Amino acid sequence: MSSHTEEVERVAELVDRARISMFTTMTDSGKHVSRPMAVQDVEFDGDLWFFCYDDSPKAQQIRMNPEVNISFANDKQSEWTSLSGRAEIVHDRQQAERLWSAPLKVWFPDGLDTDGLSLIKVHVDSAEYWDSPSSKVRQLIGAARAAATGDPNKFPGENRTVSFDR
Repeated sequence: MSSHTEEVERVAELVDRARISMFTTMTDSGKHVSRPMAVQDVEFDGDLWFFCYDDSPKAQQIRMNPEVNISFANDKQSEWTSLSGRAEIVHDRQQAERLWSAPLKVWFPDGLDTDGLSLIKVHVDSAEYWDSPSSKVRQLIGAARAAATGDPNKFPGENRTVSFDR
């Protein structure tokens, strides 16, 4: 059995390998909206960072309802991760400088001096992940075994839920 620290580190590894997420917020009418976003930093304590515009719909939705979900898929390694938590809009120039990378200039043409540049900080409360052996042969054999027995637990993979104690 893995320790809590090992489980949190495992989630951080999965997120780091995937890098691109589907970031889900809720509109004022209760609809879920997802958009692809690149995570800028993964800290082992479970905080995720993203760049955004202060007046963007996602920033407005976060201010109204800070509960968000971030999901990651890494098909090459058969890994999927879903994180739930509370987001906040942060204005912190030093943190933005620390997180900044050249590809962000596509969305923020004036770099760190782009008008309305903000950060989203997500405090992750819980995560769930699924991963399978990277061998496609083992996956196919496991899928066949699960189908033949009618037992999805025979599929060679792992599904865990991790709580981030704060």
